[in-house]
Amino acid sequence: MKVLIVEDEPKTADYLERGLREQGYVVDVARDGLDGKHMALEYEYDVIVLDVMLPGTDGFTVLHALREHRQTPVIMLTARDRVDDRVRGLREGADDYLVKPFSFLELVARLQALTRRSRGQEAMQLRIADLQIDLLARKAWRNGQRLDLTAKEFALLAALARRKGEILSKTTIAELVWDVNFDSDTNVVEVAVKRLRSKLDDPFKPTLLHTVRGMGYVLEVRDEQSEDA
Repeated sequence: MKVLIVEDEPKTADYLERGLREQGYVVDVARDGLDGKHMALEYEYDVIVLDVMLPGTDGFTVLHALREHRQTPVIMLTARDRVDDRVRGLREGADDYLVKPFSFLELVARLQALTRRSRGQEAMQLRIADLQIDLLARKAWRNGQRLDLTAKEFALLAALARRKGEILSKTTIAELVWDVNFDSDTNVVEVAVKRLRSKLDDPFKPTLLHTVRGMGYVLEVRDEQSEDA
């Protein structure tokens, strides 16, 4: 899941960025309203966490501009527990509202709820052969055995599983699992795939994670003799 945080308070922004990355999210941060509006309009996000009080332009203005072009889910943050602020945000098109200080676990739960609604009928339980993935619980099993995955390994597996049968390039994987500024010339993607494969495929049959030379990686059931690498 790719999240944009628009927050000018350094401690809050850094705390949210660190916490969400540890949960396996891809996170971008804008430190003022002008940058936040630009990023929200130019890039694709699953959800936006938007502070009300921002330098440059306030969160309501950012939200209004966003709603003229996109329906990206938005959670608004405010330090003021005022009914009129909440009503205005909801009328402008916000999907949810949190008053500072708030629980990080509550924010994560609301992010999950928003993206679940925005994805409509997307299944939260994915199956490929004997592989089972619970996207909400962030757990995966093969042949009934729980896979011990890190946050990034799970994010990589989920990205591939959501696009079962589709070859994903290293650049695409980097943007889905890390962030848009990730340097795809490094071997981070290869290392991550190798570690995931050691847990996903090495102990089990059939092989599900395949390398397609010169193109990328694909998660699918196939005749192992057709494996490219």
